[in-house]
This record gives sequence, C-alpha cells and structure tokens, in this order.
Amino acid sequence: MSANRSGNPGEDNFGDEYEPSGEDHIAEHLQELDDEEAEQRAASLRAGLADYELDEEDAALLAGRFEEVDENAPLKLDPVLAIVGRPNVGKSTLVNRILGRREAVVEDTPGVTRDRVSYPATWNGRNFTLVDTGGWVHDAKGIHARVADQAGIAADMADAVLFVVDSNVGATATDEAVVRMLRRKKKPVILVANKVDDMVQEADASALWSLGFGQPYPVSALHGRGTADMLDAAMEVLPEYSAHGGLARTGGPRRVALLGRPNVGKSSLLNKLAGSERVVVDPLAGTTRDPVDEIIELGGRTWLFVDPAGIRRRVHMQQGADFYASLRTQSALDKAEVAVVLLAVDEVLSEQDVRILQMAIDSGRALVLAFNKWDLLDEDRRRYLEREIEQDLAHVDWAPRVNLSARTGWHKDRLVPALDKALESWDKRIPTGRLNAFLGELVAAHPHPVRGGKQPRILFGTQASSRPPKFVLFTSGFLDPGYRRFITRRLRETFGFEGTPIEISMRVREKRPRRK
Repeated sequence: MSANRSGNPGEDNFGDEYEPSGEDHIAEHLQELDDEEAEQRAASLRAGLADYELDEEDAALLAGRFEEVDENAPLKLDPVLAIVGRPNVGKSTLVNRILGRREAVVEDTPGVTRDRVSYPATWNGRNFTLVDTGGWVHDAKGIHARVADQAGIAADMADAVLFVVDSNVGATATDEAVVRMLRRKKKPVILVANKVDDMVQEADASALWSLGFGQPYPVSALHGRGTADMLDAAMEVLPEYSAHGGLARTGGPRRVALLGRPNVGKSSLLNKLAGSERVVVDPLAGTTRDPVDEIIELGGRTWLFVDPAGIRRRVHMQQGADFYASLRTQSALDKAEVAVVLLAVDEVLSEQDVRILQMAIDSGRALVLAFNKWDLLDEDRRRYLEREIEQDLAHVDWAPRVNLSARTGWHKDRLVPALDKALESWDKRIPTGRLNAFLGELVAAHPHPVRGGKQPRILFGTQASSRPPKFVLFTSGFLDPGYRRFITRRLRETFGFEGTPIEISMRVREKRPRRK
C-alpha cells in the first residue's frame, strides 16, 4: 500500500509536537450546531472531493462500504498460517522471506527465541497471520516429543501449516514425530523442502514424498527460490477468515483478556472475581500455562474473562512452554474485546510491563489499566510510582485506571465502570457531519503550519470503522505527525474516546487537471 494511501509512514513516532496558540471554543460551537446543518455542510465538503483524483477504494469509503462492522456478526480474524519444523531447518529465515523484512532473529544456534511469535502478512492482496514456532530449547531428553508438542500447540491455533524440512538432511526422527502429530490434527499441510538452492538439489526434495503430505515444495528461504509457489499453495487452502478466532456478539457476554507479566496477580484477581479458587495460584512465576475462560457475574452482568498464560521476562533462552504461553496470550487478546493490563504497584514498572501494554494497543482492543497490590503501597513508593506513570505510561494516559487489591478484593467493583467506559469508546461512531464540523473548527482555530510555501488542507473526514475507531482524512498535502497527534488528542477531549486506541490515516489527493 502506498504511503499516500495508508497515511502512516515510519516517521509517525518522530517530529516536533504541534503546540496550539490561543484558546478555542470548539466544544461549545459543536453543541450549538444543529445536526441537520452539520450533515448539509459535510455533504457540501464531500461534493467538493469531485475536483480531486480519487480511486475505487476512496469511492467505497465515501459510500460507507469501508470496514463496516455488523453488530450481529462474529468477530472475523485473518486466517492463521503456522510454520512448524524441527530446529535449524530455516524457519526464521522463511518467516523473514515471507514478510519481506527482518523480523525473526536468525542465528546458527538452534532454538534462539524471539519475543514476537505472530506477524501480520500479505500475499497477492490477501492478509493472513503468520505464526513462527521457533521458541524451543534444545533438551537431550525427549527432544522429538518436545518439538512435536510445541508444533501441536501452534497447529491447534492455525488454519493451515507450513511444515519445513531440511531437504539436504532428509526426514529425521524428529520430523517423523511432527508428521504423526500433524496427521492427528487433520489440518491442511504444505510440505516445504527448504535449502534447495538449485535444480540439482531438487532430487533430494522429491524424496520427501514419502512423508505422505503430497508434493514437497522445494524452496530456498535464504535466496527466495520457490517461495512464491509455496505461498500460492498456502493461499489455496487458507479460508477467508480464521476458523479458530472470534466470538459471537449477539447476546453473548463481552470478552475480557486479563494480561500482565507473571506473578502480577492475574490468577488471584480472577479467583476473587469468580468467588472461587478456579485457577492455581503459586508464588512461582508463570504457574498458569493454559488460558482459562471464566464466566463471571460482575456489576449485575455476565462477563467472559480469560486468564492467559503469563509472559516471562525476556531472556536469551526460554523454556518451550513459556514461549508458547506468549503465543496463547496473543491468541486470547485477538479474541477479546477489551484488555485489562494488570500492573503491580509494589515493583518498578518494567520493560516487560510496557511491552505487554504495547501488545494490547497493537491489537486494537479497548484498554483498562489495573494497578494491583495497592494495599502494599507505602508513601515513598507512591511518589516514585506517580513519576513512573508519567514517564512510562504517558502514551496510554487515555486508558481508565483502577487501583485495586487482587488479594483482598478491594475496589474490584470499580472494574465494571472502567470496562463499560472503554467498551463504549471502542464501539463509538461519530456522525460524519459532527466530525467534519469538528475538523473545520479545529483547523480554523489552529491551522497546520506552512511547509515549503504550502499549507496542507483537510478536505473531508470520515470514520471508516469502529472497534477500534479509525478515521480517514482526505487532505491536499501531507500532515505533520505532530499535527495528527494534536488532532487525535482533541478528538479524545471533544468526543470522549477514553479507553480505546484511535487510528487516523491520510489520503493525500491531488486536484484533477482542468479541462481546456
């Protein structure tokens, strides 16, 4: 997708902040504006877009056919393609080849782990999620079973599997263990014969027909040879949407993912909310391995809570089960509507806390911050905590905060208003008339700075979707990242949006040449 279409180039996190000069009365002016008049103004602005070069996607967006959310439909997730195989067959190199960028760590040492295990990917215009399963640790005892078990976890979550074998080595005992597991799963399998760098080596790949998964696709992940045919085959067996993700919205309880690093109190909180010892609680960090769904009555309503496996600290080598705990956490987050991120106030905010928060933000789910162990907080720690929140959590100052104690249940009742507020914002739609009236007032009071003798204008704005709210601005030129962040801040102040990420993208469009 071109930069002018996505409107989110890599410089978004940089650049000076836009500092508005003087006061404005945007909220008051919007209150005085009649809805019918606002819609008429928006229709006039939209008609003015006829003077600009628009494409088919623009037309669909303006017609209201862009990412519409059917309130009664299940949440649809991109299909999931998992890469499995024994250590050192080139899975990470293949991940990077498919993504077209270096994401997975590639080293000669088998079993080097990576923080991320799932990546958004695209092939021939189709979006899918790529799951990398390279996070095991070499263990002299039971290595075949360990690799197969971990590949099995990934296969359970996948709609199809790329099974990677080193064609130079041939099928080993570990490969045979993975084969047996995949046959039990009965998922579509694309057999990938990796490290085939030339025609001569293709004969080695043909020997893998014996594994019983049909044609082996000879590829060189290192050089890219054969990967297009492999991906074409994968697209043929992947469904349009994942069969393993999503939740029914109609009449069902709203789904909450409970996130946090190990030993932060997730299981204790879930037990307190559920009123029973539903989850094993142990001082040993990372006791919980499997996500536990729990129907909970809270605030007079039913909620579906998930206590996903804890994410361990970043270390050079992770035990396989902990690596896949991270995968399960991401899976739970994908299926949730709102994330509650639990932070322990008696410990310094860690890089890991911030990383988990970023996972929640990147997922586009509504967000609530729950500060646990408040009963253990003394005055000295309180002063440092406020400073940490200002420095490390400034980027999520829009998320509702709840101070509680999972051990005693203190303030657990305050979770419901915070969840309601975040979900209401996540679902929110701003009428096009109101949105454009807001943009017009904002630009009039605080115009974009002149750049290179030109001043980019906002021609028209529309909300492309909700859950989370995404806005598209048609502009006559590129808006500075700092100015876009300013628009986002004022959107929150004016319309609420507390507890949900907001995405603003641009479509820079040029005027049509005048006919002579």
